[in-house]
Amino acid sequence: MKLADIPRVSHITKEDFLKYYFKPQKPVVLERAIEDWPAFEKWNLAYIKSVAGEKTVPLYDNRPVQHKDGFNEPHAKMKMANYVDLLKREPTKYRIFLWNILKEVPELQKDYSFPDFGLRLLKGLPMLFFGGQDSHTFMHYDIDFANIFHFHFDGEKEVVLFPQSETKNLYKVPHSLITHESIDFSNPDYAKWPALKRAEGFKTTLCHGEVLYMPEGYWHYMKYNSPGFSMSLRAIARNPVNISKALYNVLIMRYYDVLMRKLKGQKWIDTKNKKAISRTNQKLGLFIKT
Repeated sequence: MKLADIPRVSHITKEDFLKYYFKPQKPVVLERAIEDWPAFEKWNLAYIKSVAGEKTVPLYDNRPVQHKDGFNEPHAKMKMANYVDLLKREPTKYRIFLWNILKEVPELQKDYSFPDFGLRLLKGLPMLFFGGQDSHTFMHYDIDFANIFHFHFDGEKEVVLFPQSETKNLYKVPHSLITHESIDFSNPDYAKWPALKRAEGFKTTLCHGEVLYMPEGYWHYMKYNSPGFSMSLRAIARNPVNISKALYNVLIMRYYDVLMRKLKGQKWIDTKNKKAISRTNQKLGLFIKT
């Protein structure tokens, strides 16, 4: 993979953000955009434990998708206080994703504001994501092709991004939003995944208080170098092509995939994974080394 460092700026005006990053759809890290938020000083794992410790949270790990697990069913559940203790005690693959602050812990709303980047942020969808040391997400893109602002807290997180134009090199699983789940994007095996050598993307490491802007439909892989959590705010896609793709994903693709899982079970998932490999390599005239 050819990964360029994501540009970084300490401060930026709304006008410059729109001109240099949003309009050309390029990622950027904003290093000091939220230092006036109470969350900048307050938000760490200990604070989350104090305000949400009694909440039961759904946990997910890195296991491949299995039909028997159900669609988006958590792999475990735990009190937030116990989960934070686990994160601090030892490495764990358990993660929390799409945890709605407004619904779960309204008190946290007082700690942040909606920044003016020139985009209309969806105020009903601030989501938190947690992970333990060495846990990671699968490479994926968001179903709605949103513009995403990803605010990181407490720890370090490794990020790899690819634009949609690189999909042909990423072993995308048909009728889904993910690449083949066996790929380790921190240390890819090019003998097994030769198309990745052609992939051109971006990388960075996020630290406490930094904000990553991810343009519409960008593929993203995130690995927690240390226990921590992040919050995402989003704005709807502006590109008409991306809007149409988002509508297809939301209204057609996900329901078709759920239906086929019910009809064919694990065979449907296994077939899709095989096609992710064969279609990518055949399209590029590549072969897997055995």
